[in-house]
Amino acid sequence: MIRSPICSVLGHVDHGKSSILDKIRGTCIVKGEAGLITQAIGASIIPLNTVKAKCGALLESLNMKFTIPGLLFIDTPGHEAFTSLRKRGGALADIAILVIDINEGFKPQTVEAIEILKSSKTPFIIAANKIDLIHGWKTDEKKPLIADIMSQNADVITKFEQKLYEIVGKLHEKFQMQSERFDRVDDYTKQIAIVPCSAKTGEGLPELIMVVTGLAQKYLEETLEYDIGGPAKGTIMEVKEDKGLGKTLDVILYDGTLKVNDTVVIGGINGSITAKVRALFQPAPLQEMREKKAKFQSVKEVVAATGVKISAPGTEDVIAGMPLRGVIKGEDIESIKEEIQSEVADVLIETEAEGIVLKADNLGSLEALIHLLKAKNIPIRNASIGNITKKDLADAESNFDNDPLKSVILGFNVSIPEGLEMSKKVKILTNDVIYRLVEEFESWKQEAAKNIEALKLDLLARPCKIKLLMGYVFRQNNPAVIGMEVLGGKAKTGMSLMNKDGKTLTEIKGMQSEQKNISEVEKGKQVAVSMDGVTVGRQINEGDVLYSAIPEEDYRKMKDLKKYLTRDEVEIIKEIAVIMRKINPVWGV
Repeated sequence: MIRSPICSVLGHVDHGKSSILDKIRGTCIVKGEAGLITQAIGASIIPLNTVKAKCGALLESLNMKFTIPGLLFIDTPGHEAFTSLRKRGGALADIAILVIDINEGFKPQTVEAIEILKSSKTPFIIAANKIDLIHGWKTDEKKPLIADIMSQNADVITKFEQKLYEIVGKLHEKFQMQSERFDRVDDYTKQIAIVPCSAKTGEGLPELIMVVTGLAQKYLEETLEYDIGGPAKGTIMEVKEDKGLGKTLDVILYDGTLKVNDTVVIGGINGSITAKVRALFQPAPLQEMREKKAKFQSVKEVVAATGVKISAPGTEDVIAGMPLRGVIKGEDIESIKEEIQSEVADVLIETEAEGIVLKADNLGSLEALIHLLKAKNIPIRNASIGNITKKDLADAESNFDNDPLKSVILGFNVSIPEGLEMSKKVKILTNDVIYRLVEEFESWKQEAAKNIEALKLDLLARPCKIKLLMGYVFRQNNPAVIGMEVLGGKAKTGMSLMNKDGKTLTEIKGMQSEQKNISEVEKGKQVAVSMDGVTVGRQINEGDVLYSAIPEEDYRKMKDLKKYLTRDEVEIIKEIAVIMRKINPVWGV
């Protein structure tokens, strides 16, 4: 038999993911029509005859024989729904709609969504939403989309085409993907279809449903085949506490049949969980599943593809994103457990000796995070589900000595338990939006790398240029004490000083300003400086200009760190090199 294709909706925040789902759901609930929309747990099932009623001549124009029973839209829009709902071999969704605000174009989550779709090899189409907000656009809901577009003023059509082809250009530039407006696509296997639409007015939504239905029928029919008598296969979408029922599991079933009293095996972090189905629940007709007071009705069995609420004792430790498998009579439970856990192990990785530590709230989110970081060549030491633990801190800290930039924990939708002793050597970043978490990490890494490089300078003799002031000799020797002005760089205690001939004379023993001892002095400041081993009037004189004596090896290292020097330090180091090369022409080369 052929099941309904499962369709997920992705896109950047505020680009209209929820609005498109709500509008599709709303326009398909029409009294008196055959095959009204059906609500399932976490999904909206739109039967084929309802699709035909809404799309009319559009579907007929495809000249196809439709065998799919309809479409199943995942209700919870966004990356979390798409990535946490997975099955063996990739994402649970058979096809996806990527929503892009036609006026704003590509945003960070748009890019992230495409990377996730590519990594899971999920076919998708683009809904170019909010065409009604193009300046001068006139809505005519009675006209088909193409006629609606052609009826706009010439300048509006020009703006519309420009915005549309900006999306086409970005897709090609960033991902080398070919795309075109859906009615101009020559080959759907090589070009991504873009359907202009408005979730607010409903323009383009019949065309959007038509394209999804047509693509699913033409290219996915074989993958949608399932055995009605086969074991149930599904994915945990949410784990909830329901009044009167206790802990329940919201599951998307993508294969087989599940009945009350069936045994199910569910993947887990510390091994698979086996339980018996006590009850199955479906929403009452036309219930909106996201409402807290939604009513359910008990059913004896459910058939894929659908959503169902399961009550099964012993599933208290189940987490979202885990695979579920029903057991049919005669099957070996132990082999099913091994199969399920091998799927979980594919994601719970411990790969490299050095790398960052990842934590996420569910299996799918963790998988999405892994894909995005691997695409950026960021090594991962350990990836697991749940809140940050003492072991995670220890794993991250073990990287510090070899590479402080890998002494990091990234947490998506997780928290740091109270009382957990933090480490100064570990950077912890958490966020509930994947792309922001990755952005924060890259930003921190860039800044931390600069700081680490800059710290290397502190180990070197820094460039400095000083002048001994006229009329401020406080002591001629043992030690010599004289007034000094810093002409460039910073003067520090312990700094060796040389004259303009490159001869090292002394070092700064101490400095005083307003009778207080100080350890460093910035450019432009005047202080009293004490120096051993020299006498004013012999080795040094009032008015002399002296430089910090920089070892040749320090100079070579400093060339690589030049970007962290101030402008006047760069000039001083050049002067020092000129002085030293009078003595040795290849000094510092």
